[in-house]
Amino acid sequence: MISLKTILQMHRPLPDIWGEGAIFAFSGIDGPTRSMTNFVLAFGAEPYDLLIHTAAPHVLRLRLPDPGQVLVATNDALIVETPSGELIVTFSAWHTVIGQLPAGASVELAPLPPVTDTDPWAPHYDPRCLTETEAVALRRNESRFAVAYGETPEVAGARAEAGLSADLSAEVTRRLAFYAALPKGTDDGEARFLRKCAGVMKVNTLGPEGAIGRCWSTPDRIPHRHMWLWDSVFHSFAMNRIDSRLSCDFLMAMLDAQHSDGMLPHIRGVSGQTSEVTQPPLLAWAIWENHAILGDKTRLAEAFPRLEAYLDWNLAHRDRNTNGLLEWAIEANAKSRSGESGMDNCSRFDGAVILDAPDFSAYQAHDMACLAKIADVLDLPDRARLWRERSHAMSQAIQARLWNPAKQFYCDRDMDGHFIPVRAVSGFMPLLLDDVPPARVDALERALRDPAAFGAACPIPSVALDEPTWSTDMWRGAAWINMNYMTIIGLRRHGRDTTAHWLTERTLAFVREAYEQYGVLFEFYDASGQRPPMACDRKGPVSGRYDIRSKYEVIRDYHWTAALCFDLILRRI
Repeated sequence: MISLKTILQMHRPLPDIWGEGAIFAFSGIDGPTRSMTNFVLAFGAEPYDLLIHTAAPHVLRLRLPDPGQVLVATNDALIVETPSGELIVTFSAWHTVIGQLPAGASVELAPLPPVTDTDPWAPHYDPRCLTETEAVALRRNESRFAVAYGETPEVAGARAEAGLSADLSAEVTRRLAFYAALPKGTDDGEARFLRKCAGVMKVNTLGPEGAIGRCWSTPDRIPHRHMWLWDSVFHSFAMNRIDSRLSCDFLMAMLDAQHSDGMLPHIRGVSGQTSEVTQPPLLAWAIWENHAILGDKTRLAEAFPRLEAYLDWNLAHRDRNTNGLLEWAIEANAKSRSGESGMDNCSRFDGAVILDAPDFSAYQAHDMACLAKIADVLDLPDRARLWRERSHAMSQAIQARLWNPAKQFYCDRDMDGHFIPVRAVSGFMPLLLDDVPPARVDALERALRDPAAFGAACPIPSVALDEPTWSTDMWRGAAWINMNYMTIIGLRRHGRDTTAHWLTERTLAFVREAYEQYGVLFEFYDASGQRPPMACDRKGPVSGRYDIRSKYEVIRDYHWTAALCFDLILRRI
């Protein structure tokens, strides 16, 4: 029998909120993972349903004889105290869930209807592609149960049988050991929030698999599942504070996806499949930040030529009018005019035309400056000078061509030289650069604080509140933590510490408040503070009852929300 007292004293305080959609899975930090099987669980709407997201989906229904109190609800361990004993659920391996039932409790494994989504990036989610042999099996005895995945029913059954005799106490202790070395926070509430952030980081970390030869990170185990370019960067910033070598693996795994011509795709799957567009260039920045902690010049030397080829590719293929500014790829999909920008459906792209972009150009200029620093460390003065000059030239082009004096803001500009009047959060990204004139920093600060523009209840809206197109639909008005994070970094770079502190506290407050109410960390938030996160639109209205297998609503336990909040808390304390 497991000693709850010992576990809770070792790791207290721990996350203790049941939240629908919370990811529950085995982490690559603890051992091998197999993302292709999609043996990923999630907390259901009813305590204590666990939804199993394999191609043939199931629900594990755990019913207790008495109401329970959740003592631990991390992303790989659940402990519920009841008058009849404890419900304990955890993993013994990527393929096996093990648990203990209180007296009088029941457990049932039931099939769910096939999924209707046919995401081309997830062919095993398409009912037409289900294998005939893969299975999920349940086994139980008087007080123990185990659920396992197998490539055949026989394998699933054997794994479940073995799970019944696994050392539950030892496995829970192993799963929770990750939290022991984490900072405590300023109080128990912040400590639980900090550990929830760390748990989301942990569960979205995977081991080497297929075409990905290193540990890597994903935005969320369901539905995204794959490795994404700018997401990996944001994940690495926080993982630097826990395990800088693992953080470096996240970044090098992304660089391993590079095409022979230098292009870096925005997605790579373990099958080796890659996407056909890129994403914001932030990798040199991330490699530089990692080096500041890891201090491994061999990793820098490995990354440097790849980073050069990557940034060269952007210069060669994303400056169509050769004016020293970069333009995102524009797609025919009205719901995602520019997935390459990361701001898929933002109203700045509604015209479906090519635009000189302040964010793309600022990211590239900043990354080129970081690459110059890397070249300095590697004693490559000629390369350092080249990249520093390129960075300065692009930054100056931003100042000369993308500041809209009428809007007092950085705006996109079409190929005929006309400003796109939409004020989007992308206009704050030049703050990452050193040579923004102080008067323009003043103007950006005013816009950020203005309650009619970006000074929302939950800043920063992805487009200003006074834009006619503002809504809660993703990048058409909702607040995203990654943009807040980069704006905070930029404000501090220009000595605007008071505003940076204000934005940090507001950001952490609304993410934490939503976690304490709903038990999960969301992909984005209603900037006006009027709608709960799960009621925000996502490329169309919410569909009613939450079912991520049929329509992607606002994603729960989103990795960069967790990682960047974790980093912001540690920067503060």
